[in-house]
Amino acid sequence: MWADAIMAMGVNHKTAPVEIREKLTFSGDCQATVRQLKEIPGCDECYFLSTCNRVEILFVSRDQENTARAVRDFLFSAANLSDAEIGRYSYFYQGEPAIDHLFRVSASLDSMIVGEPQILGQLKQAYRDATEQNSTGTILNRLLHKAFSVAKRVRTETNIGGGAASISFAAVQLARKIFGELKGKRVMLIGAGEMAELAAEHLVTQGIDHVTVANRTLERAANLARNFNGSAISLAEVVGKLEEVDIVISSTGATDLILRRDDVKPLMRQRRNRPLFLIDIAVPRDLDPKLNDLENIYLYDIDDLKNVVEVNKSERAKEAASAERIVEEEVLKFQQWLENMEVAPTITAIRQKGETIKNQELAKTLATLDHLSAKEKKAVEALAASIVNKMLHDPMLSLKTNCRPEEKRQKLALTRQLFNLDQTVGAPPPARDAGG
Repeated sequence: MWADAIMAMGVNHKTAPVEIREKLTFSGDCQATVRQLKEIPGCDECYFLSTCNRVEILFVSRDQENTARAVRDFLFSAANLSDAEIGRYSYFYQGEPAIDHLFRVSASLDSMIVGEPQILGQLKQAYRDATEQNSTGTILNRLLHKAFSVAKRVRTETNIGGGAASISFAAVQLARKIFGELKGKRVMLIGAGEMAELAAEHLVTQGIDHVTVANRTLERAANLARNFNGSAISLAEVVGKLEEVDIVISSTGATDLILRRDDVKPLMRQRRNRPLFLIDIAVPRDLDPKLNDLENIYLYDIDDLKNVVEVNKSERAKEAASAERIVEEEVLKFQQWLENMEVAPTITAIRQKGETIKNQELAKTLATLDHLSAKEKKAVEALAASIVNKMLHDPMLSLKTNCRPEEKRQKLALTRQLFNLDQTVGAPPPARDAGG
């Protein structure tokens, strides 16, 4: 059945700590990763999602066991993990659990901060990357569009986003917990992407005195800083400017550390040991974990934000329960679509065979009835069509009736055997080949 051909594999903040997740970080070119996935034998459709909190591959294959093994090898090829570690830190879903997982991700039920809106944009970007590489087809196109509509329905029918916050806001909440009040503090954002912009928006509302934006591309830093009447610097200037700031939030896409312990240690004397609060929300990490060893430096990474998430958890849980019911309902609807897709080729084949037999018998019969008028011939044709339709009605209705997946498989196999569909010249392939 097609449901079993849908699989999801990956790691996220629930299954693996940041030091494991950062081992699976791919290059910034997700389309290149999709191109490599397409080359895996048996991988009929695929898409790739990489965020701060998850690296995930969704794929469709009729050669499920071999393809899943190949995708697993690809995902962990550079991670240098043992088989036991891969099993401990990763997840694998197939069939209905894979559909449920995707819908929960899109609805932000699987996020570190339940209800954060950022994941939906990331899903849509991953889908755009996949479609540009022609790596999605009938199944994933329908599945991902349904995931987007599930997210929209959850946002519309629940208040799941009301008590939740983005990761950037959680970082700001943590800063308030350390300093008590942020008014008059100076902040440096390393990275000028969406995460940095969200952090800046929240910080400004808390009375931050000045925002400095550092980025590899100075123009992007200047554009973001302009929105907050701040200043822009290059990454090369970061260390020299640390003396002037109180808070650093780093969220670049760099593959190596931006700040190291030995870079910052000499500055603490110049700062007269004023506390320096560092939040690293990048994966892989931007900031050297050894910075935490220095006096009056407080470094937190993305996993530390889990503590902030616990705030208002009970309120979000109530909304999440409603969202879970929506997801469950939409999973059942998608399962029904898959079942109909499974049945459709067989129903089409039955109709085609009935039509072929009807036309052949009509041709032979009408050839011997030259005396019939055109009106009488049409009446005979209508009679033959009516007989065929009524004979086929019950078998086709039976195929459409809801039942357990195993019963559906047996019914399809028996129907194709009874109607001799797979041996009929010109008949469509069995249902397992539909939509591939």
